[in-house]
Amino acid sequence: MTLDEGAGKPLAKYAAWRRVGDFIFLSGIIPVNPQTATIVRGYGDIPEAAQMLLGRSGEFSTDFKEGPILAQSWYVLESIRTTIESAGGQMSDVFKLVQYFRNLDHFPHYSRVRKQFFPDEPPVSTVVQVSEMLPSPEVLIEVEATAWLPQ
Repeated sequence: MTLDEGAGKPLAKYAAWRRVGDFIFLSGIIPVNPQTATIVRGYGDIPEAAQMLLGRSGEFSTDFKEGPILAQSWYVLESIRTTIESAGGQMSDVFKLVQYFRNLDHFPHYSRVRKQFFPDEPPVSTVVQVSEMLPSPEVLIEVEATAWLPQ
């Protein structure tokens, strides 16, 4: 799966993002390609360069255990990057993230990926564990972003 024109687009009838003055508010982004309705399930669903960047080991047990949350984290953050850029900004304009996890044990893996998208100063952050996410139990993460982007 590659990030295409569908990345960051809504899966239903709601706005993917909205500008209010100098702020850009993104709806929660999940690891699902809205054009194909494909859920990111592991390393095989993201580009090879991203797999290597995330540390795909080639060891089945490690990649099977860590791959889903690492791949989903990358896909969601890359979708945020694509969406922010479509609004005329860049990741450094993002100042707040709200991160929802099915399992808080996934946060350290996500945090490792987040550092690749925010290498300097990370955004302010809220982390929440939830019991379920739409559209499927295979969705492990959802992230909302807010950016400051003066007109």
